[in-house]
Order: sequence, then structure tokens, then C-alpha cells
Amino acid sequence: MKKFVLIIIIVFFPFISIAHMGHYNKYNKIEMEIFRNGELIGYNYYFFNRNGDETIVTNQLKFSVKLLGTTIFKVEAYGEEKYKKNQLVTYKSKTLQNNKEKFVNLILNKKTNMFEIKGSSYDGEASKNFVIGNWWNHKILQADNQISPISGSIKKQVVNFVGKEKINLYGKIYEVDHFTLKSRDKNLPKNKKLNFNIWYDRDSSTIVKVSYSRMGNWEYKLKKLE
Repeated sequence: MKKFVLIIIIVFFPFISIAHMGHYNKYNKIEMEIFRNGELIGYNYYFFNRNGDETIVTNQLKFSVKLLGTTIFKVEAYGEEKYKKNQLVTYKSKTLQNNKEKFVNLILNKKTNMFEIKGSSYDGEASKNFVIGNWWNHKILQADNQISPISGSIKKQVVNFVGKEKINLYGKIYEVDHFTLKSRDKNLPKNKKLNFNIWYDRDSSTIVKVSYSRMGNWEYKLKKLE
């Protein structure tokens, strides 16, 4: 059960602080649905609000896993990223994982030019170029490091291009680039390693699908862009 919980923590918020915000100017909302073993279990929504050169991206996530009709795992989470032009300046999140609370409070220190992080599992500094992990931001595919959007911990990652593919989502065909995202440290225990497949649509500048296998087969699928 502990391994299952850890994988959920790594995954659901799924991750560069320097985002090309202009790529998302036409979007007000991105809707993703979450599946486990082919069953719809929840959602992950992103909302975009703009005021001049400031953009706020809010993230709402909710899902529950049942076994024999009994809920064995439940997550509700809220996060907010604030950008000035292309630079992340603040991030905050609250997560209720079953009955356990987790959090992150991050701010860009203008004097040191570093992130200051206070989180449920990390308290310290980080480079302003590190990533907050959210699937709306395709800069995850260019990042070397991520900051956990749930607890604030820092993780190192490696992204590799697999190839071009066509996939069908909700009756729509996407011509996508397929990537893998894995932990840089190969000595990490299996239950702590990042190991994702990611499909990116260049036309819309969005990640349209994410999958991984651990305690079941998980998929995040883009359902709607507004």
C-alpha cells in the first residue's frame, strides 16, 4: 500500500518554471480525465486567468480508487501557479490524500534569484529554472529537475524522444511526439523512480496523454481544450 501511495504522489500532479506562456494564450481551460485499468476514476483540470503580463494557472484534481466496492485511496488537490511574463514567481498547493494533508509554498526571491520553498517534505532553496510539475506545461519535456507540486521535494529527471505516432483520443486523431520521462538516479528504489510515457501534440502545444504502470495501468487523457 505504501508503494501505491508513493506512485500516486509522484504522478498525479503530475511538472519548467520558465514556461512559454504565449503558447497558452488561446486557452482558458484544459480538461484531462484520469483512468486506472481502463476505468474512469477522476479528473485533472487547469484554468488560465490573465491580467496584463501576469498569468495565474490553477490546477484542480480529484480521484478515488476502489477495491471490491471500498474506496482504498482518495485524493483532492488544488494548486496555483503565478507567472510574470514567462517566469514563475509564486506557487502554492494543498493536497488531501485520504486524511493526510500535504502542502507547498514557493516564492521567487528577487535578491537571490532563487526559489524559496516551504513544503511538507522539503524546506530550502532551488534554482528558478526548476519545474513545477503540471501536465499543462510542455516545458516538462525540456526540464532536468522538477519540484514536487505536492510536497516541494526536488527530483532529477531525464527525458528521451521515442518517435512520432498517431493516437486516437475521444474520436480525434492526434499526430504526436512520444517521449519517456524517467528518474536520472538509476539507483533509486523502484517505487521512487519516475517512469512515464508522454505524448505531445505540437499543433496545440499541449500534452495530450500520459501513462505509467505501477499497481495498475494509469492514463491521463486530454478530453477538452477551451
